[in-house]
Amino acid sequence: MSLVYTEITLKNAGDVLKAREGIITENKIRQTTAQALVDTGAWTLVINEATRDKLGLRVFKTDEGTLADGTKTEYCLAGPVEVGWKNRSTNCDALVLPNADDILLGAIPLEAMDLMIHPRTEEVVGVHGDQVLHKIKVTQR
Repeated sequence: MSLVYTEITLKNAGDVLKAREGIITENKIRQTTAQALVDTGAWTLVINEATRDKLGLRVFKTDEGTLADGTKTEYCLAGPVEVGWKNRSTNCDALVLPNADDILLGAIPLEAMDLMIHPRTEEVVGVHGDQVLHKIKVTQR
């Protein structure tokens, strides 16, 4: 299987909430669109420091981990980030690796958006098709 990339939109989820509450306007939401390497071996979203700065994400934890090549490194967790793919989105935290070349779309956001890599076409698709997901209607009594 070759490397699979897909276009995603990343937004500062705090800004999204402020816009919904009318505190800021929609055009003030810090966001970026990028080609992400789909990495089912990564547990979450991985971004570099430049992307974290652009989105204005707050670092809330620093830890040490082991990369796929066996290198031990220190990383930060920042967020929350709204990850969007076509008509789907989810919120997650981002693992920040200062020198990361690619944005990695890992297993947790893929699963949360019901996405997979199609084995034949080697592209990201909805597990149950690319149709609009049904929204649950909540009514109060």
